[in-house]
Amino acid sequence: MWFDDNNGPVEVLEIGWPGGTVSGRLVGSGRDGILLAHGAGTNQDHPFITLLRDGLADAGYTVLTFNYPYSERGSRRPDPTPRLLECHQAAAERLAGLVDRLFLAGRSMGGRMATYLAAGGRETAGLVLYAYPLHPPGSPDRLRADHLADVRAPMLFFQGTRDALARMDLFETHVASLPGVTVEILEGAGHTPRGGGWTEASMARHLVERTAVWIGGLGSGKSRPPRP
Repeated sequence: MWFDDNNGPVEVLEIGWPGGTVSGRLVGSGRDGILLAHGAGTNQDHPFITLLRDGLADAGYTVLTFNYPYSERGSRRPDPTPRLLECHQAAAERLAGLVDRLFLAGRSMGGRMATYLAAGGRETAGLVLYAYPLHPPGSPDRLRADHLADVRAPMLFFQGTRDALARMDLFETHVASLPGVTVEILEGAGHTPRGGGWTEASMARHLVERTAVWIGGLGSGKSRPPRP
């Protein structure tokens, strides 16, 4: 099924996973695919996720968003991590069958789940992490970084200097120093996509532009024709 949003046609997909089905939104027709996962407490139709989705599609990528099971149910409380990963893996498999290269991207919790998949062996051409939650707010001792050393694909992190979920000194020590990591500093930005001189629109434009530059620098994929 297709519908038109403000930025053009969006294909609505049903994605099967071991616990049932969730919905997805597919846009774009590029040979490189980006699986864009939403953050905790939101869903794939959050305005900022759709801004990123449509911007990346306009930049030449095939982009798939999806709901985690809890957001498909209309809840704001995330499922346990194993359920999130099962669903995320199913969405990755769905997009991988449509493109030459699969990139795993996500905002906050969605990006964290993407890194767990990659650390666990999910093949990907690269990861793009928008506002990676290095630790819970107010708990810098509870780092979510040990698994990152097991990720073999290149990683791009967008890091706000005022992000309460990623203290800068800890980020530099435990993330930026890892091999294969590229960091884009977002001066003044917190964990949300607005504030500190940023609006959702200006943040989305910047993230899309810099994501495209980074992916372009990784080289070309195979020569499969674009999706019709």
